[in-house]
Amino acid sequence: MPKSQINIVSLANQLHRQKYPGLLIVIIILFTLIFNIWPHATDECEVLKVYDGDTITVNCQGHETKIRMYCIDTPEMGQTPWGKIARDHLRSVIGNRVKVVSIEKDRYGRTVGEVYRGNDNLNLMQVKTGHAAVYRAYCKSSEYTAAEQPAKSAKLGIWAKPGLQQTPWEWRKLKP
Repeated sequence: MPKSQINIVSLANQLHRQKYPGLLIVIIILFTLIFNIWPHATDECEVLKVYDGDTITVNCQGHETKIRMYCIDTPEMGQTPWGKIARDHLRSVIGNRVKVVSIEKDRYGRTVGEVYRGNDNLNLMQVKTGHAAVYRAYCKSSEYTAAEQPAKSAKLGIWAKPGLQQTPWEWRKLKP
């Protein structure tokens, strides 16, 4: 359990023992949960590695963190040539420093978030340029689906010809 959650549990237990109204306990817990879950910007981070078109490693204030880019899925490196093209595009636009808005942790312990170079949302850029598909199973933002349609219509990147590069999640299901 994260330290902040342990502190909240301790506080709630202390309040309960002191006979504070239950409503006060609920309010404090809800406030803390909202505060801890709400997406937040980190400080500027140094880009250490671009693994593929949707996964990077950054160093933020001395902490190395693997970032899975929110709402997008790019072809895997084994999906030749699509995976390499998506990765190389991200490498060409990312620069050395980014800001990360953390959304959540995934089942592999990676931070899922939006990555910004200046004011440019690189997740959206990957979609708009046809280097990523919207990962609808994990995306709650209509901004991404709206950005994908023009890329599909213009047959940019992965949309140039039909295939599993358009649905990397399906391609992964076929791999042992």
